[in-house]
Amino acid sequence: MRKTIIVTGGAGFLGSHLCKRLLDEGNEVLCVDNFYTGQKRNIVQLLDNPYFEFIRHDICFPLYLEADEIYNLACPASPIHYQSDPVQTTKVNVNGSTNMLGLAKRIGARILQASTSEVYGDPSVHPQTEDYWGNVNPVGPRSCYDEGKRCAETLFMDYRKQHHLGIKIVRIFNTYGPNMHPHDGRVVSNFIMQALKNEPITVYGEGNQTRSFCYCDDMIDGFIKMMSTPDDITGPINIGNPNEFTIKQLAEEVIDITNSKSVIKYHPLPQDDPKQRCPDITRAKQQLQWQPTVELRQGLIHTIEYFSELMKEDPTL
Repeated sequence: MRKTIIVTGGAGFLGSHLCKRLLDEGNEVLCVDNFYTGQKRNIVQLLDNPYFEFIRHDICFPLYLEADEIYNLACPASPIHYQSDPVQTTKVNVNGSTNMLGLAKRIGARILQASTSEVYGDPSVHPQTEDYWGNVNPVGPRSCYDEGKRCAETLFMDYRKQHHLGIKIVRIFNTYGPNMHPHDGRVVSNFIMQALKNEPITVYGEGNQTRSFCYCDDMIDGFIKMMSTPDDITGPINIGNPNEFTIKQLAEEVIDITNSKSVIKYHPLPQDDPKQRCPDITRAKQQLQWQPTVELRQGLIHTIEYFSELMKEDPTL
């Protein structure tokens, strides 16, 4: 049966992949985005599909649509973008989530919140389990995003308790793949763009901080599996790759795949930058029967191919 599904942030990196997957599965998709960080190029190949509709809208303002499900992905996700307008970042997490929850309540739709591993802050528990409350600076440069997402989770759970709304919460760990913005400031896109240009690779600190990198296709599988779970499974559930790599290892892998002449250049570590970030995905394995399948090198090859094509189209990038 064809469902009508709203995807906020649908022209963004993950949102565009989600829109395509939902269309491929035979659904009607209403893609909502204000292009704050989303890109038209991410959805241009979907525009001819009669079951795809694009709506330019900022979810900080109420939205009146009919749908069966809502995926709430609207929010800048990279530090460069969410720190450039921190007040708006907090608003889209708090006011935007309130509006989408209100819409879901009015139309009786199930709604999924794309939360983040940033809710754990600079964790003192490793790997991070969903019952860990986190170590977050509420007044630091990252707090507009960290605390905004934490508040959004609170709103989702309270709508569940107070209004019996069908809600789902996933916590996204580092994700990469095609459709990433080439200048979003995230480590994978930074390294690939620098390597393709044979520029120095910027590594902060000594490069010993660790991250786990999940390929976008695996992440979208996690979203869809979470949305299809019974009503009593609300999350939060970690979605990410539990295999850790140091930032230095990532830089070396990108240099190797691209055959770049780049060298690694070290810079001081930014404030509140987490030293470790790795999901415990036990809950995802048990409740979703989900785990990532794409190895880092394989995913990087696909991502590098995408960025290479972008640079051929626009050498000024």
